Amino acid sequence: MSQAVIDTHIHLFDPRRPQGVPWPPKDDTILYQPALPDRYRKIAGSFGIVGAVAVEASPWLNDNDWVLEVAARAPIIVGVVGNLDPDAPEFRKQLDRLSRNPLFLGIRYGNLWDRDLNAQVDRPDFISGLKALADAGLSLDSANPDPTLIAAIVRLTDGVPNLRVVIDHLPQMDPPTDLQTRKTLQSNLRDLGRRPQVYVKISEVLRRVNGRVPNDLDFYRERLDEIWETFGEDRLMYGSDWPNSDHWAPYPEVFKIARDYVASKGARAGEKFFWKNSMAAYHWVKRG
Repeated sequence: MSQAVIDTHIHLFDPRRPQGVPWPPKDDTILYQPALPDRYRKIAGSFGIVGAVAVEASPWLNDNDWVLEVAARAPIIVGVVGNLDPDAPEFRKQLDRLSRNPLFLGIRYGNLWDRDLNAQVDRPDFISGLKALADAGLSLDSANPDPTLIAAIVRLTDGVPNLRVVIDHLPQMDPPTDLQTRKTLQSNLRDLGRRPQVYVKISEVLRRVNGRVPNDLDFYRERLDEIWETFGEDRLMYGSDWPNSDHWAPYPEVFKIARDYVASKGARAGEKFFWKNSMAAYHWVKRG
């Protein structure tokens, strides 16, 4: 494949560290091993991947620095999405410190680490922190979407319209069975689709059904089409979710589904999907 690719969602961690890691757990026999840039590069390099965004896998404050240090030594990492709590007393101080590092691209906040965007988004201190994030030119990733989180992102982008927001793993969200909840979700997604500061990762596409993971694109096409039609070629990005993706399939299968789907959209759309949109969403700077 000749298309240059930025993978906008990988995780870095090392269970061998003296303090261990908050994730993955020791009993996860697939993930509980070092996930570091050299290993990722050997797996992904043959698919045209020239850069990756490392997304936080820890709520520990010091792990922002650890991931940035690892990234600094690995040119394939174009940036880091860290973990800070926007209404914590030390948030402004830590944001100011971390944002001086050009590899620090933003933070993640959503259905993760016992956090609840829906409960926080109407709190003035929380919104004030996210306004500071936007003013610093940084972005906000969400986590593990559901209808309540999508509704909260609508309110968030109402309150902080200059904040770039990245919705992670949208293909993995199960459509609600309740008709009214589904209509509300569709309305909120259409609303976000009209907001140019909102981006979506085509990540966690694969699904386990009756104990198996289909590897046929046609199985996933309808859901991908809905997302593409809602957000368009200027707002979608490729993300693998490596190494968490190993729970579903090896990296080549994960990448192939995304590649084959986007191939039907044409070369121009492919270029946007595989790297240009990630630069618009994250403002990462080419290394090397």
